[in-house]
Formats: sequence, C-alpha cells, structure tokens
Amino acid sequence: MRVGVVGCGYWGSKHLRVLSGIDGVDEVAGIDPSLDRLDRVCRAFPSLRPFIDLDAALDHIDAVVIATPPRTHRALAVAALRAGKHVLVEKPLAASVADAETILVEAAAADRVLQVGHTFEYNPAVWKLREVLELGELGDAYYLHSARLNLGLYQSDVNVVWDLAPHDISIINYLLGATPVSVHAWGASHAHASLEDVATLRLAYKDPDVTAMIHVSWLDPCKVRRVTVVGSKKMAVYDDLLTDDRVRIYDKGVEHIPATDLHAVPMSYRYGNIVSPFIVADEPLYLEDQHFIDCIRSGGPIRTGGANGLAVVKVLDAADRSMREHRTVHLRAHELDEQPALSPGVIAPER
Repeated sequence: MRVGVVGCGYWGSKHLRVLSGIDGVDEVAGIDPSLDRLDRVCRAFPSLRPFIDLDAALDHIDAVVIATPPRTHRALAVAALRAGKHVLVEKPLAASVADAETILVEAAAADRVLQVGHTFEYNPAVWKLREVLELGELGDAYYLHSARLNLGLYQSDVNVVWDLAPHDISIINYLLGATPVSVHAWGASHAHASLEDVATLRLAYKDPDVTAMIHVSWLDPCKVRRVTVVGSKKMAVYDDLLTDDRVRIYDKGVEHIPATDLHAVPMSYRYGNIVSPFIVADEPLYLEDQHFIDCIRSGGPIRTGGANGLAVVKVLDAADRSMREHRTVHLRAHELDEQPALSPGVIAPER
C-alpha cells in the first residue's frame, strides 16, 4: 500500500515516521509546497517520495493523511476522496460543520475509509480510564474536568478552542460513550488581537447525566495535560505529562451524614489508597495509523470515523457561537462510531 502525507511539518513528520515502520506500507510519500520541508523530511526518511502538491501525488498513492491547517481540510479531503483514495484527516475534521458534513457525504459516495485523527482515542491510558468508568469502580460519575494549558503555541487561523479543545472533547465523548446536548463557553483574547487565547467550556450530557468542564489556554506559565473524573465512590486522574503512573485512582470521597450538631457540616470525608493500574506502553499515533491501514485492508469499522469527527466539530462550532452570543447552545445527541477491536497483536481496552 502507498500512503501520502499532506503537510510535512511538526505533526505530519510524525506520521511519516510511523507509516515508514508499518508492515504492509510499501511506499510513503511526503506532500508539501515547501521545498525546505520536503528536503528535511527526505533527509530524515531517504526512501520517501516527495511531491509539491496533492494533485501531483494522487496517481502514486492509495491513501492519504491530511496534516495541514483546518481551513484546508475540506478541499484536500474532497479531492482525495473523489480520486478514490482513503483518507485520514487530522483533528479537527474541518473548520466548520458544513465542511465536515461535506467530507462525510463525499466519503460515503466514494465508499472509502474516512478516519479522523483523534489520537487520544488510541491512547492506552484513556482506554484504561474508560474501562475503570465502565466497570463502575468510580461509582456514578459526578463530573469530569479537563485542562490543556501551555504558553503557546499561538495559531494564525484558529482560536485556542479549535486548536486544543478537540482533544478534550474527543476524550470525554469517548469516556462517556455519548455527545453533549448543550455547550456553554467563555473566552477572552489577551495577547492576541482577535483570537481567544483562553477559554472554558461547559458540556452537558443527557445519558449519562454528567457535566464536563474543559479549560484550554495558550497563555499559562505551566504546561498541563490532565483529565479528572470524579465519581460517587472514587476519583481518577489521567496526567498525560507523566512518564509513569499516568492514570491514578484515588479512594477518596465525601458522604452526607445526618446532622447531630446544627453548627457542624454534615459531611464525612474518606481518604484511602491511591492505585495506579498497569498501562500498555504503545504509541497512540502508531495505533492510529495502524488502525487506518487495517481498516483499508479489511473494510472493518473505524474507531474514529467521520461521525466522531463531525460530533467534535459541532461542539467546537457551538462553543464559538456561545462565546459570541453569550448563551448556552443546545445540540442534538449525536451517534458515535462503534468501537471495534484494534488490529491483531495490539492490546485493546478491556470491556
């Protein structure tokens, strides 16, 4: 199989590395209008076949990974699908709901694989967090909180919500197996003249009845990549910046007790052990790209297909409208793609 990667920058070069090591990928093409970038990746991957645009590459590839700015996704994906190519589009799927829906329609018409690069849904730590939730170890989920903060990197074409929040929306939708029915967002532009560089999103889910808060920022002194799930029995924290113990389960909680003293707070606090379950040390991007190749070969269901990508774009669009109009934006619950097992030999999350 021959796979092209459109956009050979920071993230596209990671796809080039991973695809070059996947069995069954016979040739990898780098596609980028920048001759300097092409020269760099060709030196890093000598067997790479370079092209300056997608049109020139289409006759020489069977599938394409699109790792370019979001505003370019629709045109590139549609061109590839109409040429009969399978497509993996990096997050977010598109820069608008209308563009995302167009890509889904084109993929269905072409009968080709459309996968969205929600990499954290291929992260074994996130699988473990979902497993803990599904097994009821945390009890009933009270709420989820996600923080994705850093100093930069500022983007020129999207605000911080569209840049960082796709990860957290995707993770939370995956953990809950559902999509939100309403979005309320607050944002502010501080260092940038017009694009929000700090934002908070409140997502309300109906089934299960859970609220999730997402905080994203390009303007923070500390790098944070953390998801917290608070349940009626226990609490769990996934910290993506940790090398070890990325998921920790805290036997902590609060229980209401009958008041015997009108001046006392009628709560009982529990402080128990902290447990860190074993996490398989597989690279999420490798699992994502391997799954893309497997789905092309087998025609099997896609873990993060077009429906997942569209669901995330709808939340991003709702967040933009909420910030602009200062109101809660209501959504219809969206059906997500089913979650098939990964390729043979890859340890999938237990169910």
